[in-house]
Amino acid sequence: VQLQASGGGLVQAGGSLRLSCAASESDFSIIGVGWYRQAPGKERDLVATLSSGGVTNYADSVKGRFTISRDNAKNTVYLQMNSLKPEDTAVYSCYADYKYSSLTFVRYWGQGTQVTVSS
Repeated sequence: VQLQASGGGLVQAGGSLRLSCAASESDFSIIGVGWYRQAPGKERDLVATLSSGGVTNYADSVKGRFTISRDNAKNTVYLQMNSLKPEDTAVYSCYADYKYSSLTFVRYWGQGTQVTVSS
């Protein structure tokens, strides 16, 4: 399984970006997806998650501004980011958790995409 992330870029504070993460294989066994981010010199932080049942969770710092969603037909996960702030600047990485059996779970990662928010 390969995940291809895209959509990063340079945006001014207050602007918006939409990140995409496309999976190379069918999503029938995906049990969860999400996005992490890592700023220079900082630890990687969980940004948003979406379960197969549609439950979402967000970091407090992005609640009300970011929205995670999924298009099953396109095997793609999105992260809509609005009202961006300079502190949102980071490399954003997506992941997908696949369940192959009751005992076998595998997390796949996409490559990072840089988001830079200028003040």
